[in-house]
Amino acid sequence: MRHEEYMRQAALQSDCQDMVNSPPHYNQAGIECIDAIHAALGPDGFKHYCQGNILKYVWRYRYKNGVEDLAKAQWYLKQLIIKEEEDSEDEQ
Repeated sequence: MRHEEYMRQAALQSDCQDMVNSPPHYNQAGIECIDAIHAALGPDGFKHYCQGNILKYVWRYRYKNGVEDLAKAQWYLKQLIIKEEEDSEDEQ
């Protein structure tokens, strides 16, 4: 296989994978890495983890992955909002 053909096929495969919502390298034996992190850190620790990742991805987006990093920051922001809303419902 020529290099150009290999690169074209690799690009097609990466376009099919959702590297923001479900990157394949974060799922091992049916366990999502984010679920393991949440279980290990607990509710408050997980919210701090999300906050740190939001900062990281917004900080670096211009220098690394552009819009993909902004989408990752948005994903973590959505997770943080969900957890905050769940906490608010529990307090009522």
